Amino acid sequence: MNDLESPKSANESGDLAERPADEFVQLFTRSQRNLYLFVLAMNPNPVEAEEILQETNVVIWSKYRHFQLGTNFLAWARSIAHFETLKFRERGRRDRHQFSDEFVKFLADEATAGSEHLEERRRALMACLDKLRDRDRELIQHRYKPGQSGKGLAQDLGRPANSVYQSLGRIRRSLLECVNRQLAPEAQP
Repeated sequence: MNDLESPKSANESGDLAERPADEFVQLFTRSQRNLYLFVLAMNPNPVEAEEILQETNVVIWSKYRHFQLGTNFLAWARSIAHFETLKFRERGRRDRHQFSDEFVKFLADEATAGSEHLEERRRALMACLDKLRDRDRELIQHRYKPGQSGKGLAQDLGRPANSVYQSLGRIRRSLLECVNRQLAPEAQP
């Protein structure tokens, strides 16, 4: 048994307390960018947002045994981040340039709704990418490699830049239409 496992028996409630922490670590790691953006929406100072995120992470780790596998990790972590943001704001009450707690809550709710919408769009985009012809998918993937530009891609392919830009534009329009079709209300089950 490692340090992150609990001596509880396997027939208990199914929470992380009796399992290795691998799943928790994966959920935690994947959530970091989203949590940072969530905190940043409530506190637009990047340095303070980093500090709040670190405090949030300490609390998340101290409470990892309370997280139930199969539930929404990001929602659980966001609620901790929201409280940590409020605690941070309380410590800084002397600064008269703060937004009201109600406004911060509004921003938190908006950030949550916005990230859920973006996640739906990301899933739809991934499905639409899978539907592309192999050649079109490869062109898009090459274009969006880190450090790649449209002109560089054209040079790599030995094609005129204008031709590559037209192809990319056509593929992007196709992807946008596909994503919009997938997210249309009548397309929902």
